[in-house]
Amino acid sequence: MLDEFFINRESGWLINARHVISPNQDDRPLNMAAEWLVIHSISLPPGQYGGSWIDELFTNCLDPNVHPYFREIYSLRVSAHVLISREGTVTQYVPFHRRAWHAGVSYLDGRSRCNDFTIGIELEGTDSDFYEKMQYQMLAKLINVLVCTYLTLAKERIVGHSDIAPGRKTDPGSGFDWDYLRFLLDQ
Repeated sequence: MLDEFFINRESGWLINARHVISPNQDDRPLNMAAEWLVIHSISLPPGQYGGSWIDELFTNCLDPNVHPYFREIYSLRVSAHVLISREGTVTQYVPFHRRAWHAGVSYLDGRSRCNDFTIGIELEGTDSDFYEKMQYQMLAKLINVLVCTYLTLAKERIVGHSDIAPGRKTDPGSGFDWDYLRFLLDQ
């Protein structure tokens, strides 16, 4: 677990975080910077925590024979910039200046293709479970360092996946406490 976050501006990687490089990334469009943060939830298999399955999904190594649900998703080419586990461990998959493939068909601030101008942050969880206090604390620390490092971001420009893909996505779900996150960000 990290006491402090630091970002190497040149590489776009968090210092002291766990790194697992996802091939599911590419360059942002020319002159496009991240302006919004998108909060997601993920658990593999659904409702189960721990293990290497999220890493394997984001690196295209998920074995479809391990669990029936994996047969439905193993061929997806998806990623996020960062995952925060239930214990607060932070794993980065994609440098912040590059485009992670987390939003899918999406629309925000009058624009489509939200991957172009967002940073995707996954929380290990489900739409209906409550998140751990440590996850909120690490999320707030991460948001604060991102906002301080990248001036195109702001604490007021944070949305859920459900906000940019309504009717298609519901995460981070009813278990996510937006008021608590705002409280932590204001400290």
